[in-house]
Amino acid sequence: MTAAQQLMGSRAERATEVIGALAGPGARLREDQEIAVAALVEPAARVLVVQATGWGKSAVYWVATAIRRSEGAGPALIVSPLLSLMRDQVGAARRAGLRAATLNSANFDEWNAIEDALRAGEIDVLLVSPERLANPSFGRRVLDALTGNLGLLVIDEAHAVSDWGHDFRPDYRRVSDVLTRLHPDTPVLATTATANARVTEDVAAQLGDATLVLRGPLARRSLQLNVLPQLSPIQRYAWIAERIDRLPGSGIVYVLTVADAQRLVDAIRAVHGDAIPVAAYTGQLDADTREQLEDALRANELKALVATSALGMGFDKPDLGFVVHIGSPPSPVSYYQQVGRAGRAIDHAVVALLPSPSDAGVWDYFATATIPDPEQMGTVLRALADAEIDAPPSAVALEAGTGIRRTRIELMLKQLAVDGAVDRVDGGWRATGAPWHFDAKHYEGIVAVRRREADIMRAYTRGDRCLMQLLTESLDDPDAAECGRCSVCLGRRPEQLDGAPDRATVTNVARALRRNSQVLEPRKMWPGGAFGTRGRIPPGLAAERGRVLVFADAPEWVDTLAAARAGDAEALDELADAAVGTLARWRDDWVARPEVVVSLQLTGTQHPVQPVADRIANVGRLGRAALPSGSGPRPGRDASGAEEAAYWRDTLADAATHDVVDGDSVQGATALLVVDSSSTGWPVTVAAARLREAGARAVLPLLIHRPA
Repeated sequence: MTAAQQLMGSRAERATEVIGALAGPGARLREDQEIAVAALVEPAARVLVVQATGWGKSAVYWVATAIRRSEGAGPALIVSPLLSLMRDQVGAARRAGLRAATLNSANFDEWNAIEDALRAGEIDVLLVSPERLANPSFGRRVLDALTGNLGLLVIDEAHAVSDWGHDFRPDYRRVSDVLTRLHPDTPVLATTATANARVTEDVAAQLGDATLVLRGPLARRSLQLNVLPQLSPIQRYAWIAERIDRLPGSGIVYVLTVADAQRLVDAIRAVHGDAIPVAAYTGQLDADTREQLEDALRANELKALVATSALGMGFDKPDLGFVVHIGSPPSPVSYYQQVGRAGRAIDHAVVALLPSPSDAGVWDYFATATIPDPEQMGTVLRALADAEIDAPPSAVALEAGTGIRRTRIELMLKQLAVDGAVDRVDGGWRATGAPWHFDAKHYEGIVAVRRREADIMRAYTRGDRCLMQLLTESLDDPDAAECGRCSVCLGRRPEQLDGAPDRATVTNVARALRRNSQVLEPRKMWPGGAFGTRGRIPPGLAAERGRVLVFADAPEWVDTLAAARAGDAEALDELADAAVGTLARWRDDWVARPEVVVSLQLTGTQHPVQPVADRIANVGRLGRAALPSGSGPRPGRDASGAEEAAYWRDTLADAATHDVVDGDSVQGATALLVVDSSSTGWPVTVAAARLREAGARAVLPLLIHRPA
């Protein structure tokens, strides 16, 4: 008897009922889906499904859950990475006749009611994030209640359980801890569309020696893959703005950064106005806004979402007509996953990649950004070991005590927790006493894998050979073959994709984007730690709301800014003209008109801040002054805010006098503070306080460049 033939009688009837509710009358499980379900309805099963996007992995766990619940088993627990994915899964479960709920950060007010329903047996499916598994109170209230009564455990996007997920969600690796707490008869299903042979073997080994692996071909016949010749950053924006109305249906335009998302939306609107409805989608949006945008794209109310990778796993629009990338992800895995959003239920979808030489710099950064620093890990562990037992420190307290930036601290704590060296407890973190060592060989292997993947993406952008074959081979697909329809196989691109953007479009987009400036919100709290002072910044020392002229790697500015820093006169004129224009648009929000321009140079050259400040002073007929720029080594990227603030406090100590260094007095005046480049804002905050101490009535900051 085959595995498929084992699904018989009432089980087969229930399976037909559920798949019909999901896919329509007459729908049936395919043989490979039926094999998976037949395995999962038996005690202690372990199944790993590695199948292409759109294969129907979720149908397997809905059918298996429905059968097991009908036979008296407990609810299913699904570990899922994204809120958008959870929303789709809750809806699908309900269509399958299952009672589903999720516990996540967006529905905290509903937790008590959901947990009560779970204990009462009124929920068939509970969806949680991997981070929820690491939360001690969740473990006590929910996991303990499910232990021994869990009908099915589903690990979605299971590649993240392996070291491939090292910097995606470290808490995913805690799923193996959950396995040890389960009733031994609980079946486990792991699913992913993106796992090569090494990761497949790794995940299967974590599930158990008897894991059934169902792996299918990964090529997608509905996708026509295309790579365009390299364009400059601003040309790529203009290309999208010019061509988006020619792309089929509605789709997604992926960008690498949050800043790029809104800028590209502005570029499209500069060309089309409101005639082509588009919106920016990033992880910084609240959950309700993201859900509204997803629904608008599904309903074809938007031509496109311009999105970061926050829109990815779990977003399901079967008729998505195109996916375009402005800049390449660092990995063929990420790229395959994102383009897989398109063409699920249509015969043809367009996929296009617009590469740039600057992409490689992003790849190099992310290759090592999340690799732990052994010295910093030791510092954090010592701080935890020295903490009072009844006062476990938070990430904020650890930042103040160690001098390591908070974002870095938070990642390190997760990595240490996964390795068993620390535990999250109510109120903070504590050391477990278990030894931690830096597994250099392991992390060297991770970096080597990432660099090999970057090399694959370089080959992809060059169009060395069939694009689909290159992607599927990178995932060790044994059926990888030439697709016959990508731009490499055909030797051409579709007409609507071919060619560079019109020069007038490029000029129009650049001009429109250069009019945009971001608000620079003043910091409200001193950082404590090495700085000493903590708490709210007094109103008499605070800066006003300022402006940022160039944010991150703005494509409309990237070449000009580099030239201006090198002292190019034409580039400096462009930057100075833009600064004057920004001031003209800003003046309605001034507390008072500036009377003196004060410059603060943070980098090793006077360009561009001194010439820009001079131009503003000349045009506005304002006084002119400069603050000392400091000497000696400055805090690095991983320094805490307290360390950076302390450096500028000491550097600018002599500025707290009525006569500011090298210029006119600020006593009783409104000062325009022009600063060249800062990602944190601490130099601006400290300089503003010094100017206020020197007698300035108000300080209006203008930051020329804010790196991401």
